[in-house]
Amino acid sequence: LTGTYFAPLGFGKAMAAILLGHLIGGLMMFAAGMIGAKERKSAMETVKMSFGERGSLLFAVLNVLQLVGWTAIMIYDGALAADGVLHTGIWVWAIIIGALIVVWIFVGLTNLGKLNTVAMTALFILSLVLFKVIFFGTGSAAPVVDDGSLTFGAAVELAVAMPLSWLPLISDYTREAEKPFAATLVSVVVYSLVSIFMYMIGMGAAIFTGEYDIAQIMLKTGFGVVGLLIIVFSTGVSSVSISSKIKEKWAAIVVTVIGTVAAIVYPMDNITNFLYLIGSVFAPMIAVQIADYFILKKADAGESAFQWRNLVVWLVGFVLYRVLMHVDTPVGNTLPDMVITVIVCVIVEKIAAAVKEKREI
Repeated sequence: LTGTYFAPLGFGKAMAAILLGHLIGGLMMFAAGMIGAKERKSAMETVKMSFGERGSLLFAVLNVLQLVGWTAIMIYDGALAADGVLHTGIWVWAIIIGALIVVWIFVGLTNLGKLNTVAMTALFILSLVLFKVIFFGTGSAAPVVDDGSLTFGAAVELAVAMPLSWLPLISDYTREAEKPFAATLVSVVVYSLVSIFMYMIGMGAAIFTGEYDIAQIMLKTGFGVVGLLIIVFSTGVSSVSISSKIKEKWAAIVVTVIGTVAAIVYPMDNITNFLYLIGSVFAPMIAVQIADYFILKKADAGESAFQWRNLVVWLVGFVLYRVLMHVDTPVGNTLPDMVITVIVCVIVEKIAAAVKEKREI
């Protein structure tokens, strides 16, 4: 879906933005994964190292909100796709998908292995066939007019946001790795390649069909109801996986119910603001962690309640990101925001160390 937003740029510029964005986001994802892998700690435990025991709760709450948001978006997209063909009302399909997710949570995630395999295999095959139809089909691409609605820098940022959304999660997987560097590198590279592939399909489909609506894209590429059923099916299974990040079964059900209600109440045809919000929260967070762990080689706030200096630096980075959203740069907002945040973090820490040393003297 996000890939369709790139269509106004045309294939060449859109691909450049997608690749650059995933390079930037992938590097940040790698840094976060490496901290967890080397320290043998989960993502939120690594956040405590830089922001303190209670300071990290801010990012835990923001991560839960992100997961609720993703659940709502996936339910909405699945409902929108189904309604585009069957015209029963988006709210009907949102309730159906939400109910399916709740049922699957009750059944138990451990019993969904085969179901998940079937859903993901079907979605993967659909993606491959879509790729063939779009890029190697006999149809002619719809003319693309760059109306200025999306700048190159903004497109880069939309690509950065996807790997960036994994920063509060990746260490949950890499912390058990026997070879921290290799495991983190492979995880990030494979994730980035698949994400780039999916962005390409969305962008190519929008150019090929002249449509931005999933249902219309499915119809115009010849898939119709079959393609939509696969999307609805895989949406349900994937949403269960997202909600399961919150350990308790009932919490996962609450997330699903909130996501379903949000999908019914709020139109989510354009999720760019949501993606930018993810960037503004997690880009400065990982910037502080990178400065703290890799440059200052400190990251010792795990036993403290709050690491106020780093929290203030994060806030500066958050505000800076929102300001940079109004400045068009060729590399988006994340990279300049992170560079400045890292520099500020190092300077603040050096000043604090100098003040402490002077007091001791």
